[in-house]
Amino acid sequence: MTDRTLILDPARLDRVINRMAWQVLELNSNEKEFHLAGISKSGYKLAEKLLICLNKIYDGKVILTEISINKKNPSKGPTICKLLPQEFEGKSIVVVDDVLNSGGTLIYAVNYFLQARIERLSTAVLIDRNHKKYPIKADIKGVSLSTSYQDRVEVNFESPSAVYLV
Repeated sequence: MTDRTLILDPARLDRVINRMAWQVLELNSNEKEFHLAGISKSGYKLAEKLLICLNKIYDGKVILTEISINKKNPSKGPTICKLLPQEFEGKSIVVVDDVLNSGGTLIYAVNYFLQARIERLSTAVLIDRNHKKYPIKADIKGVSLSTSYQDRVEVNFESPSAVYLV
């Protein structure tokens, strides 16, 4: 079995997600509605958890959507989202992912939403690993984590939820 180092236990992970939800709300407090666009799989699961928190603290409408990208090679293959550009025209969007590593996945997701004139675009990640190859940053980060290129971050949203460095 591979050695794993616990980064976020279930209680701390919940606190971090709740804090991130407050930060999302702060960035979008003037909006009557905004979009949470979770990058497929874990980014979408994080967006679902943020939505649960936001529904407790925000009176406006939050629209959850999923955006799918080839995470191994984001420039290959289509970027797929159920929202068409005319549906997010003039809206605020928060692109959500679990781990920001090179920035490739996040920058291609952001690029999708630049097809329309939007009000505001921000990014939220649970773990920022600081290995960026692309000029993108997370506006909202759960945890900044300095790691080597060989390390891998494992995010588990199933019970018991936790984040590990592998």
